[in-house]
Amino acid sequence: MAPYPNGFLSYAVAIHLKSPHLQMEESLRQGAGYWNALSSREKNQYRSKYQKRCLSKSSTSRHRRQSEKLKHMGCGRKKIVPKCSRKPTTPACKPRSVNRCPRKSSSNRSSRECMLMKSPKGMATDVKFNESLGCSDPQTHPVLIIGQLRHLNLLKFSHLESKLSPRVTEETFLNAVACLHPAPTDKVSLYLDVATVAALPLKASRHNTASRAHAITRLVKNHVLNVSEESVVLVCERENLFASACAVVRAFPLYSRKTGNLLASSQPKLNLGCGDGNANSGRNVVNVEFVLINKDGCIESEPLTDDELNCLNETTRAIRMTARIVDMPCNEMNVDHFIQEVEDVGRELCITPKVIRGEELLEQGFGGIYGVGKAAAVPPALVVLSHEPKGAQETIALVGKGIVYDTGGLSIKAKTGMPGMKRDCGGAAAILGTFYAAVQCGFRDNLHAVFCLAENSVGPNATRPDDIHTLYSGRTVEINNTDAEGRLVLADGVCYANKDLKANIILDMATLTGAQGVATGKYHGAILTNSETWEAKSLQAGRKSGDLLAPIIYCPELHFSEFASAIADMKNSVADRQNAQSSCAGLFIAAHLGFDYPGIWMHVDMATPVHCGERATGYGVSLLLTLFGGHTDSKLLQSIASTDEEPPSKRWCRD
Repeated sequence: MAPYPNGFLSYAVAIHLKSPHLQMEESLRQGAGYWNALSSREKNQYRSKYQKRCLSKSSTSRHRRQSEKLKHMGCGRKKIVPKCSRKPTTPACKPRSVNRCPRKSSSNRSSRECMLMKSPKGMATDVKFNESLGCSDPQTHPVLIIGQLRHLNLLKFSHLESKLSPRVTEETFLNAVACLHPAPTDKVSLYLDVATVAALPLKASRHNTASRAHAITRLVKNHVLNVSEESVVLVCERENLFASACAVVRAFPLYSRKTGNLLASSQPKLNLGCGDGNANSGRNVVNVEFVLINKDGCIESEPLTDDELNCLNETTRAIRMTARIVDMPCNEMNVDHFIQEVEDVGRELCITPKVIRGEELLEQGFGGIYGVGKAAAVPPALVVLSHEPKGAQETIALVGKGIVYDTGGLSIKAKTGMPGMKRDCGGAAAILGTFYAAVQCGFRDNLHAVFCLAENSVGPNATRPDDIHTLYSGRTVEINNTDAEGRLVLADGVCYANKDLKANIILDMATLTGAQGVATGKYHGAILTNSETWEAKSLQAGRKSGDLLAPIIYCPELHFSEFASAIADMKNSVADRQNAQSSCAGLFIAAHLGFDYPGIWMHVDMATPVHCGERATGYGVSLLLTLFGGHTDSKLLQSIASTDEEPPSKRWCRD
């Protein structure tokens, strides 16, 4: 018997072989109860063990004999009543009835086995958004249904029948939903682990996203089966559509160098690593579909519009491209490679990037970028993509820190602190993804993406502590820590955005400080800005997009003295590392722009949320698209774009 991804059938056969005196129907009933009582980890361990055993046995093995037994196995006429997915001793769980499975012919069974077999390691995954629920049999196309419990309780079986019939009955579905007790999440198998309903956390605090995006990503990662085609159905309110969709996308990273998985890391670059969602493309397909609930608690019957589908597809491509760049090691994503990525995006958008490299940087006054990257084998660069449509009213510049690898320079990192520094280009990667998606969604104002690219390496030409560099602002900086390099390249980038691009809104994004994780945690990026109004907008955008933000202190009159130098305009690292370190790092950048800068300046430090475990999250793309969604032609982005919310301090003063 071929190894099934759900593992249930082989488990039931094992129960029967251990108790040959039991009828197959009774063995199946017991197997269902035992299987549903196992934890997800125990199920995965069993599947892995079973598949290895299957592959190691010859064609005359015990598993072949088990397959012969299955050919003669009938499901009987009585309904099988498995126990609920939690431990059988839980009194709150009600028994669920599962409809009997019809007797299959050998040919039908073989096609099912082929469909449900785990795809080879060489398969990547395409994420495809559908305008409405399609018709599919969970036996051949597994389905995972996710929603808040209050939304799942509003559903009738008829709303999901096209995804569950004929394997799941209405009684089974209703009993399963009644069994859900999320703490913080919960899931119940509806049919052999190929049809599952999962509940999101009951509550979301004011600093969390109402979409429960992080819980969605975890559920999808843990419960999709990685077969050739399957579905994820999201039950949510329309205002959470965008954040929920982005949460699913984050569960499917592209980059891998595992043996046999080279396809995932060598897809055509112009495709931006996302695929076309075609099941015939040789890759797995995950169909993402929605059941939308309006503010009155009624199920919406209208399918997604072409505008909404286009926005979701372009955002998907942007997030996955961003995560792929961050996941790639420096030997595959150095400055040359990153410039190639920018050129590929520019070619697709019919935009030619401006590139300033190597000694040209020094000649034109970019002492920050040049000083950081001059010791590397691949020279540093400043790269600019510009979208300038007719009738533009504002000029927005997005500046990204693109340190493709950070050894710390001569202030070298410890051996345990250096692994993972390939992610130090996370800010620039997010800016590239955002620029691509924003232009594709019809950005109406001037939009510039500025990439500050360098490798902070060690060599004969490396910057030394005590060296003094003159940055693009004209200000001099005494280097007292070569590992505080990100602020140097960003200072050049924001000054270029002001002087040359004449931007009136400048946002820089960077994996800038390890202290950010201490200040705002691993889920929330830090926002530092000279505008309280835009701080409120940014926080609102974080909650609506799922890329969360938390404010840090903006107080240059108290904190900038940390950079005092006796022989230069400033040092590049603080005197007291216990004094609002993330805020101070951002203020260094603002100082080169000028604290009297009349425009809007925002700094996003996302050193920790750029990754989850060992994989990149694509953080930043959905945040910026939501923040500036009002500047696009996309109705979906306009509907969730940040509004001119009254700043908290004004409300306090009035009250």
